[in-house]
Amino acid sequence: MDGATSGTDLPTMARFLEALPSRLDPAVSDARYLTGEETLALLGSTGYGLDPREAARRLGIHGPNLLEMRPPVPAWKVLLQQFKGVVVLLLLVAMVVAGISGDFLEAAAIGAVLALNAAIGFVTEIRAHRAVEALTRFGRGDATVIRRGEPQRIPAAELVPGDVVVLGEGETVPADGRLLDAAELRLNESALTGESIPVSKKLDPLPRKEAVEPVAERENSVFKGTLVATGQGTVVVTATGDATEIGRISGLAQEADEERTPLERQLDRLGGRLIWLTLVAAGTVMMIGWARGNDWVMMLETGIALAIAAVPEGLPAVATITLALGMRRMAARNALVRRLPAVETLGSCTVVCTDKTGTLTRGTMTAVLYALPAGDVEVTGVGLGPEGGFQVGGQRIEPRSRADLDLALACGLLAGRTRVVASQEPQESDGSGGWVVEGDPTEGALVVAARKAGLERKAIEEASPLQEELPFSSERGFMAVRHGAAWGGALVFAKGSAERILERCDRVLPDEGVAGAAPGSSVGSIDAMARSVESVPLTEEIRRGWLSRAESMGAEGLRVLALALDGGGDPGSPLDDTLGGLCLLGLVGLQDPADEAVQPTIRALSAAGVRTVMITGDQHATALSVAGKVGVLEGWEESMEGVELGSLSDEELRSRADSVGVYSRVDPEGKLRIVEALRSRGEIVGMLGDGVNDAAALRVADVGVAMGIRGTDVARETSDLVLMDDRFETIAAAVEEGRVIFDNIRKFIYYLFSCNLSEVLVLLIAGVAGWPLPLLPLQILWLNLLTDVLPALALAGEPGEANIMERPPRDPAQAIMSQGFLLSVGAGALLLTASTLGVFLVGLGMEDGRSGVAVTMAFSTLALTQLAHAFDARSRDPVVFSRRFFSNPWVLGAVCLAGCLQVAVVYLPWAQEVLHTVSLGPREWAWVGAGSLIPLVVGQVARRVVPAGRPNRPSPESPVR
Repeated sequence: MDGATSGTDLPTMARFLEALPSRLDPAVSDARYLTGEETLALLGSTGYGLDPREAARRLGIHGPNLLEMRPPVPAWKVLLQQFKGVVVLLLLVAMVVAGISGDFLEAAAIGAVLALNAAIGFVTEIRAHRAVEALTRFGRGDATVIRRGEPQRIPAAELVPGDVVVLGEGETVPADGRLLDAAELRLNESALTGESIPVSKKLDPLPRKEAVEPVAERENSVFKGTLVATGQGTVVVTATGDATEIGRISGLAQEADEERTPLERQLDRLGGRLIWLTLVAAGTVMMIGWARGNDWVMMLETGIALAIAAVPEGLPAVATITLALGMRRMAARNALVRRLPAVETLGSCTVVCTDKTGTLTRGTMTAVLYALPAGDVEVTGVGLGPEGGFQVGGQRIEPRSRADLDLALACGLLAGRTRVVASQEPQESDGSGGWVVEGDPTEGALVVAARKAGLERKAIEEASPLQEELPFSSERGFMAVRHGAAWGGALVFAKGSAERILERCDRVLPDEGVAGAAPGSSVGSIDAMARSVESVPLTEEIRRGWLSRAESMGAEGLRVLALALDGGGDPGSPLDDTLGGLCLLGLVGLQDPADEAVQPTIRALSAAGVRTVMITGDQHATALSVAGKVGVLEGWEESMEGVELGSLSDEELRSRADSVGVYSRVDPEGKLRIVEALRSRGEIVGMLGDGVNDAAALRVADVGVAMGIRGTDVARETSDLVLMDDRFETIAAAVEEGRVIFDNIRKFIYYLFSCNLSEVLVLLIAGVAGWPLPLLPLQILWLNLLTDVLPALALAGEPGEANIMERPPRDPAQAIMSQGFLLSVGAGALLLTASTLGVFLVGLGMEDGRSGVAVTMAFSTLALTQLAHAFDARSRDPVVFSRRFFSNPWVLGAVCLAGCLQVAVVYLPWAQEVLHTVSLGPREWAWVGAGSLIPLVVGQVARRVVPAGRPNRPSPESPVR
């Protein structure tokens, strides 16, 4: 390799490099189609690496090996964004008008509410605007580079195209590169590709195809940010910084604009309608008052007060506090919210798109089936702990009683170098059981299976020491080890692909099985059993049968390895590629098992009308197997592979997105297209992911959800919600909390609007009827402060309805103020208005020369009626005389406190002077009390006569849109 490039004309190469842009041209990006020597020559490098001066010059051309990020959003912009909503702007205008009209108390109150709203929103959202910055973490760390033939450690940020980098086990790949040399090299690329198992790397050039290969199929290339699982290798750097594969994903994530949530959009539309309602209400009352001969100054003050009162000043703050309370409840259920409006959005989801590995599955490779000549043996237990056992036909067996199973377990244990050790920081929730794999996860699964039978490598090697190892390589397709035997011979254990192992077998264990040692016997009997086992010839027909069995296991989503033994091996003959004369022990099937809690969660989501879609970079057979086990495909039988996805236009994908339940071998662009296709159909999409390849889709989804334990920094920082326990069922809890939050937002909107509308109607009807004004300007403002704050805030903590997860998702296109909702608000307001005006008329007849009695009675009636109305707002079912009455003590406390304040302003001298109230006697209070309770009684009776009912559960065949 070095000789092929030692005579390279370096000045010519320097001129070539000067012509390169900061992002490498297609010729260099096509290095996977070239040999290692051709790639070195193209990059003006050699196997001895670059000269330090040349490396410095190239660093000046290409820049540091870091990802170019958008500048972070300044804090002042985040703060300014809290004042962008239409309702907030309307309140700002109301505050200015109140100040100009001399009502500094109301202006200060509105200002305090706006400040509270902005503070909560700012503190909660400031970190969300740092989302994509996490991608820069992939540029940190050091790398071993060869410069002028000498290895040295340098910061990974200083790598340039043409550098020769040495990779070792457990290291993170610092840049994209083309392999020059590899020994047992396998990389964990799951964060980039979604592939659940480490991939083996090869040196040969790839054949050119018309379609671009997905990253998972570029076997001679390595990628920045992935992890070396086993082995070592040497690569020449072909791309750094933004030119890397992860840099491309970074660009996707940054170009994908964050969408405003449905709640944000609906509150803005609501604010627009409020502007017109406010102007019309205030103008109408002023015109009627002037026409009736009232003082124009008084009517102007009344109009301004009514305009201010018509705007529910508590709406933004209460909405924000409701979201914040929901965020606290979600945190208690292991869901950390990063962007406040996303709390409600998840409750509106119609589709949940989810990754497979570590989300629907345990994220831990597990041996689940040993296919032996005498029959299949199932392995129970998941995770890395030794808990579990073996069973045949559902009946538990002792593995040590069967020599064929004993030998298969020993073969998987010994033919590898991976260890499973106790974790320094056990994570019970991630499926590891407090253990970690040091090496290949697949080999780790075989170690765990052997432990379930009581086999330990150390004990076996004391009786049968390791003599020689033939390491695995992708070209060879298998690995083998030779152990000494107590009787002076040797034992050869081999494992690898079924095709490669069967090529080297001429014998197989008999179908009738092989009796083993008694349970509890010494592990040293392994070599004795291996020597005494009798085998039968492996005919061509039997060989084809085993190959067919391996294919059927693979179609079920299992990763299949063949296990073989030579019990009479020659200690003096070296292990090499010509190894033969083996006895086939059987096959072992491994998988990343589905999490047992996923299926009931998917069913719960389905009952709630939420469809689950799997999007994974893993193999199609594996994806379908897991999807079938967890119930993703129930009612949605169509699946699609990444190649087919890439051939579809956006319109074709949009037309089919409604019927596909599983997408496999999907790259980051594909995930982004799927989410956009679903959203273009009007779906509210939640996206679950944990890898770098999920970042763009997480960002563009209506709500992005990342895994907190297994998730990469990129996924967590790009998401709106982080599941701290990595449990899929937490998403159902979050959906439930989201629905509770939206319900509570509707409850306090219903309460605020019916109360504020009642104030408008009281003045409007009195003006049309020619009666005196039932309310004075400052009394209107007091009511606005009293009812817009305490009871509305208390409604934010209302517990969820019993049937909340039996309802279909709400239509995202339906406004909060729907026709039915407006009718409900109008009916509530009319009840409050009728009661208030009735007491007012009674008060007019009771004045007997005491001016202000009727107004004080109307003022107090409307205040107490609105407070009692909070109980009507709590539920669509009856609340009074039910258990639910005491379920929210905040409402009880808020109503009692506000009621005491209202009574106080009737008697306190300074309040009488400011609000123009007079003291009321028992007879007046009796009328006020009766009038205050009538709307509550009517509302509760109506709820009992016409109950809210239980909505029908939607079926997967007819999802609610």
